[in-house]
Amino acid sequence: MKNNLWVAGIVAIATLMGCTSTPDRGAARSGYTTGSAPRVGVDLGGNLDLSDSDSVKSALYAQYDEWRGTRYQLRGLSKNGIDCSGFVHMTFKSKLGVTLPRSSDLQAELGIDVDKDQLQAGDLVFFKTGKTLRHVGMYLEDGRFLHASTKQGVIISRLNDSYWKYAYWKAKRLEI
Repeated sequence: MKNNLWVAGIVAIATLMGCTSTPDRGAARSGYTTGSAPRVGVDLGGNLDLSDSDSVKSALYAQYDEWRGTRYQLRGLSKNGIDCSGFVHMTFKSKLGVTLPRSSDLQAELGIDVDKDQLQAGDLVFFKTGKTLRHVGMYLEDGRFLHASTKQGVIISRLNDSYWKYAYWKAKRLEI
C-alpha cells in the first residue's frame, strides 16, 4: 500500500511540473548564450529563412498536419507522446533546420523580446501556467499558435482564449 501511495505521489509531482522540463545533463545549449547576441545552431540540411513568414507558416502547418492530436506526455519526444518544449524543439529541428534547447526555461532565454501585437510566424510564445511552470508554443498567424496541450495534445489555439490570454507571459523571436 505504501508503494502505491509513493508511486501516486511521484506521478502527481510529474504531472504538476507541466511543460517546464530540465535539459539532459551535459546537453549543449545549441549555440545560444544568455546575455549575448542570439545565435542558433543550424543543422546543415536546414536552409529556411525564419524571416520568410510564408515559408515558416507552411512548415508549421505541415508539422501540425503530421502531429495533430498526438497526446501530451511529460518529457515525451515521439508521436506516442510529446510535451510542449519537446514539440517546439522537434518542430524547429525537423521543419526549420534549427536546433533549440529542449526545455521551455532555456527556450525562453533565446532571441529578442517581441510585443504581442508584432508577432510573426515562428515566434515563440510563452505562458505562465503555474507559480514556476512555463508553457511554450509557436505563433502561426491571426492570433493562433501551435503547441502541445496537456489536455488535448498537439493543437492550434487562440491567444485570446480566456485561459491563454490570462496565462500569456512573453514572446521571443529567433534571428538567424
